[in-house]
Amino acid sequence: MSKLFYTGVGVDVAFQEKRAWIMGVVAILGYAVYLAVVLARSGGGVPLAEVAYIAPLLWTVGGAIAVSIALNIAVAIASPGEADAKDQRDKEIARLGDYTGQSFLVIAAVAALALAMAEADYFWISNAIYLGFVLSAVLGSAVKLAAYRRGFQSW
Repeated sequence: MSKLFYTGVGVDVAFQEKRAWIMGVVAILGYAVYLAVVLARSGGGVPLAEVAYIAPLLWTVGGAIAVSIALNIAVAIASPGEADAKDQRDKEIARLGDYTGQSFLVIAAVAALALAMAEADYFWISNAIYLGFVLSAVLGSAVKLAAYRRGFQSW
């Protein structure tokens, strides 16, 4: 296992924990880029709902996926012996993080449904769903990282 150093103390970092870091950081950075582009386009007094948002949304989602894949490959190449190693603890942590993160997908779906019923602009519906995906990835990653760092209750 590779080492990360927090306050001078070496800490083993599991491969699956590295993947959680990648997912969380890439999700945040991808969404930040998207927000920067969309908000820059509305700078001239254009209402947000009228901003051309589809291309930036698709490019940032696609870019985040590509960067995530590339980083996962790089981490696997850097530590090839760990890439396929996944024990029961890793599986349980992954399941806990995924189930917890999925709560934001449900919230986003309900928000999108409510916005559609209120006949909101497509911009708001799309952004509610995108934000739900981002929050799902970030929350899922945060739960996984907390479980790796602080432990978790195995049922």
